[in-house]
Amino acid sequence: MLNPAVSGIDQLLTETLQVIKVEEIRRHYWEQGEFLALEHLMPTQLVQELMREVERVRPQINRNFIPGHKKGGSISFYLLQQSAPAILAFYHHQGWINLLSQIAGVPLLLCPEEDPHSCALYFYTEAGDHIGYHYDTSYYKGDRFTVLLGLQDQSSSRLVCRLHTKEPGREVRELSLTTDPGTYIFFNGDKLHHAVTPLGAGEERIVLTLQYVTNPSMGLAQRW
Repeated sequence: MLNPAVSGIDQLLTETLQVIKVEEIRRHYWEQGEFLALEHLMPTQLVQELMREVERVRPQINRNFIPGHKKGGSISFYLLQQSAPAILAFYHHQGWINLLSQIAGVPLLLCPEEDPHSCALYFYTEAGDHIGYHYDTSYYKGDRFTVLLGLQDQSSSRLVCRLHTKEPGREVRELSLTTDPGTYIFFNGDKLHHAVTPLGAGEERIVLTLQYVTNPSMGLAQRW
C-alpha cells in the first residue's frame, strides 16, 4: 500500500510542475551560467511534509568539522532510505527529473545508491556552522547537477554564489541568497563556485540537497 505521505508529495510535485514556465526558467538558467534560483517555488504543505521527516531523523545528525573548510551536520542517503519515504519520493520524482533534464539540455539520472551524498539533509544548527567556497565537483564520468531545497531558514546565513567563473570573457557575478522554505535552486556542480556564510548564535538553517548525473559510471581513480 502506498504511503500517504509519498502519495501527497507526488501530487503536490505534479501540481507544481503544471504552473512552471519551462522556457522562461531555462533561459534564466543558461543566462546565469547554468544556475537557477526560484524563491518559494514549493508549496508550504510540501515543505511541512518534508519537515516532519526532518524532525524524525534529527536525533541522528552526524556533525563534522574540517578546519578552514566546513562545520555543520548532515543526514546521509543511507538513513533517509530507512526513515524518510517522502524525501526519497521527492528525489525520485520522474516528472521533476524530466524538467531538470529539459533545463540542463541533457538527460539526468539518479546517482548510484551507494553514494551517500545523492540525497542528503544539511543542518546548520550551531554558531559558526558554514561551508567554504567550493564546486560540487563530479567524480563520475558524467556531469553532476545539484538541487538545493530550503526547508528552514531562521538565520543570517547566506548561500553566496560566484557565477561565470569558468566562462572566459564573462565578468564574474556574485549573489547572496537566503534559502527560505520552498526555495528551489538548481545548478551544474562543476560551474558554480559557492559557499554558505557562518551561522549566528541561536539560528538554524536546514537544506535538502539532491544530486543527479549524466553518467553514473565512475573510474577507479575517481572512486579512490
